[in-house]
Amino acid sequence: MDWNSRRITAILENALLEDRATRDATSYACIDPAQRATGTILAKQDCILAGIGCVSRILDVYAALDGAVTSHYEVTTHPEIFDGIRLHKGQSIAVVRDNARVILSCERVILNFLQRMSGVATLTRKFVDAVAGTKARILDTRKTIPGLRVIEKYAVRCGGGQNHRLDLSDGVLIKNNHIALAGGMIPALERAHRNRRGEQPIEVEVRNLQELEQALAHGAETVLLDNMAVEDVKKAVERCAHAERRIPVECSGGIGLENVRTYAETGVDFISVGALTHSAVSMDMSLRVVPA
Repeated sequence: MDWNSRRITAILENALLEDRATRDATSYACIDPAQRATGTILAKQDCILAGIGCVSRILDVYAALDGAVTSHYEVTTHPEIFDGIRLHKGQSIAVVRDNARVILSCERVILNFLQRMSGVATLTRKFVDAVAGTKARILDTRKTIPGLRVIEKYAVRCGGGQNHRLDLSDGVLIKNNHIALAGGMIPALERAHRNRRGEQPIEVEVRNLQELEQALAHGAETVLLDNMAVEDVKKAVERCAHAERRIPVECSGGIGLENVRTYAETGVDFISVGALTHSAVSMDMSLRVVPA
């Protein structure tokens, strides 16, 4: 993750502006402007860490927003603390030394990013662990919080998952609505082959074995099995294994931790799970501050 990129900087800046961090009335009223402090970020439950790089970057962005602040902070972490590791309850994540007002003004934004990203990573790791030993790989979807997609998809990678499309330009995925508007699967596939950009693979969403046959017969290069029963998924995997060309198989819809391994054992290549981002619960963390 490039925390210095323009896209990430804009996300962090917007979060600080949303919280009016440079106008922190309480810290201004209560804390001496010259006071230095040390803040320790702690995990309050077991989780997978994601987003540690945001801590120092948020302090940088805050300093850029508040022209009266000179950035003289120090963020230290143990060498064994990095994105993707498993944290234990009570474990120290990072220690921040800075102006006391700055630490307090940035506290909630820092924790919000760490907690949200670690929640996504933790849920992703549960799915990844559930399919261990199979060839299935866990994918995310575009079901992300508006404006935070790049952050959440990075968190999925921290949890051991893989990213599907980052955005609509990132591949051809023909779904039910495309088929309906194009006049059917065949004309949709024909147009896709004529109009795709470069070598983008053409993926088609199918809902049953009949649609699968139609997709294979008319140039689908990968298939997404949508809301299909396990037995039908097994049949679809076997059918694609005997196709004239390699056809990666993805499945999605109605798949949770309770049944993801059953689907993985059918032999699918990928399982996409919208819940990784739309249903992840933020992890519990805290920032304890003392005078420096």
